[in-house]
Amino acid sequence: MEIRMDFLNWLDHDTSMKILGCLQDPADLVRVSSVSRSWRHFVIANGLCKQLCLRMFPHFLRVDCVIEPSCGNEASEVGCSKFVEWETLKREHKAYAFLAQGCLLFPFKECILDAISASSTDDYPVESIRNTLLQGDHSEGRPSYWSSKGQRDAEVPETLVYKLVADFCFITEINIQPFQADFQQGSPIYSATSVRFFMGHPKCPMGDPLGEPLDDTAHDKFIWTYSSPEFPMAQENSLQNFKLPEPVVCIGGILQIELLGRVQRQETDGLFYICVAHVQVKGRPLSPAFGAEMLGPSGKFVLKSLSWDPTSFLPDDDDDTYHGEHVHGGVDMEQIANM
Repeated sequence: MEIRMDFLNWLDHDTSMKILGCLQDPADLVRVSSVSRSWRHFVIANGLCKQLCLRMFPHFLRVDCVIEPSCGNEASEVGCSKFVEWETLKREHKAYAFLAQGCLLFPFKECILDAISASSTDDYPVESIRNTLLQGDHSEGRPSYWSSKGQRDAEVPETLVYKLVADFCFITEINIQPFQADFQQGSPIYSATSVRFFMGHPKCPMGDPLGEPLDDTAHDKFIWTYSSPEFPMAQENSLQNFKLPEPVVCIGGILQIELLGRVQRQETDGLFYICVAHVQVKGRPLSPAFGAEMLGPSGKFVLKSLSWDPTSFLPDDDDDTYHGEHVHGGVDMEQIANM
């Protein structure tokens, strides 16, 4: 006769936690929670999916609480305290499992929605920041680029601010193409010396992001929760790749590019300029599955679980790796959605 034994019933709590804590893939924890009722209870009661998600993506330590607006969480908060606590744990289990998988599996794509502002523009709207949204350095037969105002001091920086496609974006790299002015003698390239990136959220709710971009500094309008190292920029007319040291979860959907140092002086006026032809931001948008409600200057936010439809977020056919390691497929998303 075959003897079956549930090791969780035989081991003490700490040992079971150490064993299950060795799992490094959220899909594995989802499978564990599907083995039996007792295993599901253990995983949920101890917040194992939440713990793993926070280890993988520390940016989510700023989550204040998780809500499902479609489920009317406010009403569910009334009743027995143990019932309320269990419902909260189940909601967090599902949300963090789906969130971690989303950071690994959602389609990899362009993440810029629109341009918000530039610190300066030389000839608006001809040289608007919005030109950087177009691929290449020509559009409709004309040069297409953003240009700063000229400066006598080569150390004066410039900033470009963009609205991303989602409140949550898992960003891995940013690409920038300096502009080469073929219409000027010597075809000079107006690159910066180096570049740095900031990500964060607005201090106050923003209006229509598709309005006209402004010449403005962003320091008093946004809270930056991430700043990158400084990357050197080559004085080359090419789309230059700046891969972040680690993928970053941009919470709030705002990216600032800080262009540091000027290398090219314009012959006609003797001033230094920075010009950019094109900007790309590559990553995984986490909406419409998730949204965020910022809670003031603290940086804390409410995580909103908005959709559990796994078919909308299946990865591209050639996008099945993360840092060179194989990850599990969309079937795991369905398991989470049906929990």
